[in-house]
Amino acid sequence: MSTFSPLSWFQAATSAPNCRTALSSSPSLDDAVRDVVHQVGRRGNADLALVFVSTGYASDLPRLLPMLQTSLHARHWIGCAGGGVVGTQPNGSASELEQVPALSVTLLSLAGAEIKTSILRPDQLPDLDGASQNWQDWVGIHPDDSRSQIVLIDPTCRSINDLISGLDYAYPRAEKIGGIAAPHNAPHGSLLIGNRVVTGAVVCSIGGDWFLDTVVAQGCRPIGPVFAIEQVQSNILLELNDGTTKASPVACLQRVLANLSEPEREQVRHSLFLGIERRDLQLPSAGVRGKGSAFLVRNLIGVDPINGAVAVAERMRAGQNVQFHLREAEASRQGALALLTQRMTEAAAPITFGLLMACFGRGQGLFGTPNGDINLARSLMPNLPVAGVFCNGEIGPVAGTTHLHGYTACWGLLRHAPVSKLNDP
Repeated sequence: MSTFSPLSWFQAATSAPNCRTALSSSPSLDDAVRDVVHQVGRRGNADLALVFVSTGYASDLPRLLPMLQTSLHARHWIGCAGGGVVGTQPNGSASELEQVPALSVTLLSLAGAEIKTSILRPDQLPDLDGASQNWQDWVGIHPDDSRSQIVLIDPTCRSINDLISGLDYAYPRAEKIGGIAAPHNAPHGSLLIGNRVVTGAVVCSIGGDWFLDTVVAQGCRPIGPVFAIEQVQSNILLELNDGTTKASPVACLQRVLANLSEPEREQVRHSLFLGIERRDLQLPSAGVRGKGSAFLVRNLIGVDPINGAVAVAERMRAGQNVQFHLREAEASRQGALALLTQRMTEAAAPITFGLLMACFGRGQGLFGTPNGDINLARSLMPNLPVAGVFCNGEIGPVAGTTHLHGYTACWGLLRHAPVSKLNDP
């Protein structure tokens, strides 16, 4: 019989991943802090604390992290303010709380994880034409230590697209998820890191044996055929080709509208978008996916009635494929459900936690009922603890490249998958 070692038993017990969650909607921040502390308990030292708070507490933000840290202990703290929060109570019930004071706290203990956080100053961005090493030095995180990144950006930040492109340039293998925090009138930023409130941007890098598997649900369905771009000037579409006929974008749209039902034509008045094909030219991140293509959905921002040109909120190039899209609740449900189902079947690594970064325009405004995105995820993963925030713009990958989105639900599914196992033949 082997000798029993209390120390060995204790080390094995504490090495198991642990996720403690709390959610409060108390009108007072002091009461909300006491509430979440009671829910998660004072035990243990977590590796990462995620804190999401509604702008209803905006004036009290500088007090939040110091108050939490008098009772709760974690090596790294990060979060932001949002138009609403997502969280899970200790009894397992999860909620999306919109337009009310709310505080969501998640404490993650992840054996084998390498976690680092960094404050970024986007007014000091390195040159995108320079070496990637310059970006890595600026962020302060080595690419070998970063399998995934949570990127949170203050609403006053400039050069957001350049920042996102630079992070992709410096960390091509790391999938990124995040969003733009909500604006408020208090004289400080909207980002939480360490024990303070900051502006600019913050990054939480996750590496070692853990990564965030990302799902970006854009909430639209395609209508009409796929067109190839014949002529374009920057973000102005001038001519499209459906394989047989060349015509202006407006003429192509009129043909699409002719085949829609009357309710669909009414939707076009306020929910029409353009999908721009993106192809994955990067290496698969986290060792779980390969190359592919997808449509990046973008707003239509103007029409020239004289020549039929259409302005789009994205630069394009000749030869790219595009397709018109409609945003609607049922498309959002089915699209998110299909993507989450696919992601669950693609990888066997267990999911410990779900991070949701959702647009202000989703929630009850899109679905008509509370907890629309959470209910979709939990129909597949009934016991999954979730947390997150309603953003002013969401960050997530499409076909291997990170983009800033609108109207999307970006999921980060936290998985345990040791690198050594991924590299096994």
